[in-house]
Amino acid sequence: MSLIVELRQYTLHPGARDTLIDLFEREFVTGQDAAGIAVGGRFRDLDDPDRFVWLRSFPDMAERERALHAFYGGPVWQAHRVRANATMLDSDDVLLLRGPGFAAPRAAGPTAVTICHPRDPAAFAGHFERHLRPALTAAGTPPLAVHRSEHAENTFPALPVRTGEDVLLWFTAGEAPVLPDLSAHLESAPRQLRLGPVWGGRS
Repeated sequence: MSLIVELRQYTLHPGARDTLIDLFEREFVTGQDAAGIAVGGRFRDLDDPDRFVWLRSFPDMAERERALHAFYGGPVWQAHRVRANATMLDSDDVLLLRGPGFAAPRAAGPTAVTICHPRDPAAFAGHFERHLRPALTAAGTPPLAVHRSEHAENTFPALPVRTGEDVLLWFTAGEAPVLPDLSAHLESAPRQLRLGPVWGGRS
């Protein structure tokens, strides 16, 4: 199933990550669910103690607009927004994507996401399917939950998203995969985030 997906990366005040995660898990997962928002994986960035990474998804852009208005105008966010916002230095690093969404299983260990900025998105998508996916699978690091940029207009401008760029990204169970040289296909070196699901204990 192809959904509208947000990959959200928050930079937090030093020492504030567990405060936000506790609030998020207690209030914002069920609060967004009640508004029709499917909250996916929530992660600590294992290489940055002040970064929180999470995903949420919607059936389409019209439903995204409706659900975001419902949640951010609703009682849960209104009751807790001051405390949540006080943890954040930046919450605008958001990729709007098309894909299946992703939530690590409860028993999962570390997860990685690889983010590529292709020179030619269509050509790189073909290269990925013909060459890169089989190579990674053979190496024991099969790509999971592949996503590509969604360029629809952001109809909820109160929450900015990154624009003017194309990405292809995927998740991997375990450590970040070793990649071949992709410089001929990409505008810049791939970015790989090592992530720990929030139920994996404090860090």
